[in-house]
Amino acid sequence: MRQVMVAGNWKMNGSRESVKQLIEGIKAGAAGVKAEVVVCPTYVFIPGVADAIAGSGIKLGAQNMSDQDSGAFTGEVAGPMLKDFGVEYVIIGHSERRSLYGETDAVTAIKYSAVLKHGLKPIFCIGETLKERESGVTEKVIARQLDALLYAEGVGSLAHAVLAYEPVWAIGTGKTASPEQAQEVHAFIRNKIAKLDEDIAAGLRILYGGSMNPANAAELIGQADIDGGLIGGASLKAEDFLTICKAGG
Repeated sequence: MRQVMVAGNWKMNGSRESVKQLIEGIKAGAAGVKAEVVVCPTYVFIPGVADAIAGSGIKLGAQNMSDQDSGAFTGEVAGPMLKDFGVEYVIIGHSERRSLYGETDAVTAIKYSAVLKHGLKPIFCIGETLKERESGVTEKVIARQLDALLYAEGVGSLAHAVLAYEPVWAIGTGKTASPEQAQEVHAFIRNKIAKLDEDIAAGLRILYGGSMNPANAAELIGQADIDGGLIGGASLKAEDFLTICKAGG
């Protein structure tokens, strides 16, 4: 039985005071939640959040990571640094990193390998744009993005990772993916992995990252192959985030 995961991607948001209030609100309502709860603040807030969630059961994640271990890489943050502050998960290949910062499939695969190398767990994001969906190449795009990590580390590496399906066309566009549309792609992902290793596929958690919110969370997570959510905007409000967490059982 796969444990539901709800990961909050705070993106480039927050102040010291707002983050303090947000994490206090999440901690206050997280008791008894069956889902695995993860918060992913921007780098500068990681130390404070790490201290605040100590002993709470809430897990800490980062939004990105360098593929280098150390050295003259101005502005980058390495895996050992994140691990030093108790980070457990790292988001890799988010649609914004791909579209805004030009991270290719090859780059995301290298970063995926680096995350695993340092004993951290990747939350590896995949998903198609509106143009790709309307062109009928959703499965081709998803397969290509998955193949990059499979080529780099093999299917066995997914025993230590989480996937997140982001239909980019349904994020901030006014368009929405129905639970059935989301489930269809999640099933495609799981079936692709099952052709390589049925046991890995059965245990693999695949999150949905398409604007999950308190109103649609229960129906989405209720789908057979949707194991939780990678939450953007709704993760910045403790009440909304907790509602989604509780939708996981």
